[in-house]
Amino acid sequence: MPLQINPPLADLADDAVAALKSTFDQDATVTAAAPGRVNLIGEHIDYCDGFVMPFAIDRYIVIAATTNDLSVARVSSGDEPPVSIPLREPATPGEPKWANYFRGVIRGFQDRGHTIPGFDATVVSSVPLGAGLSSSAALECAIATLLEGLLDTVLDTREKALLCQKAEHDFAGVPCGIMDQFASAFGQTNKLVLIDCQSGEPDLVPFENPDLTVLIANTKVHHELSDGGYAARRKATEDGLAMLGKDSWRDVTLADVEQAWDRLGDPVNRRSRHVVGEIARTVAAAKALEGNDFEALGPLMSASHDSLRDDFEVSCKELDIMVGIARAIGRSGGVIGARMTGGGFGGSTVTLCESSQAEAIASTLAGEYEKATGIVPEIFASRPSQGAHLI
Repeated sequence: MPLQINPPLADLADDAVAALKSTFDQDATVTAAAPGRVNLIGEHIDYCDGFVMPFAIDRYIVIAATTNDLSVARVSSGDEPPVSIPLREPATPGEPKWANYFRGVIRGFQDRGHTIPGFDATVVSSVPLGAGLSSSAALECAIATLLEGLLDTVLDTREKALLCQKAEHDFAGVPCGIMDQFASAFGQTNKLVLIDCQSGEPDLVPFENPDLTVLIANTKVHHELSDGGYAARRKATEDGLAMLGKDSWRDVTLADVEQAWDRLGDPVNRRSRHVVGEIARTVAAAKALEGNDFEALGPLMSASHDSLRDDFEVSCKELDIMVGIARAIGRSGGVIGARMTGGGFGGSTVTLCESSQAEAIASTLAGEYEKATGIVPEIFASRPSQGAHLI
């Protein structure tokens, strides 16, 4: 069946608890979960004072843990050998790289004056890696929530998300905006998280219509955001804003960009056009959703993808093929809109469709994509789900 079933969160929790027992011969006393996210619209503008509209997906990273009598955190994930992280001194980046997410979040708590007890922890996940669904933010938020449980403390949700973002910057080397961590931390069932990235305030937008389904198609083409492509795009937006002489992208109009086109030069001019256009599209999409105006929403999603492909240049052949298949199915086949989602350079697409047609659409996406690329994609549906929490 092309449409995959999301593993129940309770099963993931059981797996994490069993893994802790198997790896460290310990019974879990704290279990934390945090979801990945998909972004309906508003890409590469969370670091440009824009608006973004993600939601927490029904795919989770779960960590089971208990304290030990050591001054180290011993953490294990999947088939990776356990890693020991010293806790007597402030955490610093090291090898293996995947453990830097633990180190970075631990450092965030240490910098706030917390003394982290030694603990053993095992990680299980149903969030596909490298699929543009923010497995890294899910891991960071799960770790932060776990530490809250171990320390018997609760951080303000916004503070927790920002702590996790800083961990990604300083320990994973990815200069991400606030969207991913905010979506994983603030997510709620049947709510989109509309984030004003200038004020840093999230607004929950209802997404309760059972006639609507979001299909997430993992192209199985994986990206690496720390290889410089992401950072180069971000620098181009910073250069563009400086050359335009504005304090915020929210103060920039399309006319401003067009007037300065030659002075900005390529590719900064095209990067700038994407930012201004995507901010406007996201605001319009939020209004369309609130008004159940799906005929307006589809073209906004299409324009977003085209801009990411042509002006921001973060799409790829496989993403374009998947979006093209959805567009060919069209409104008559139940597709409202489709676009790439996430940082790009591979990853996933998001297709908003009629629930009654979701199975048929998923089947067509899977079959036509495999025919065109030779790759079997992973396609699943998701409703907005609960954000990071203790189980």
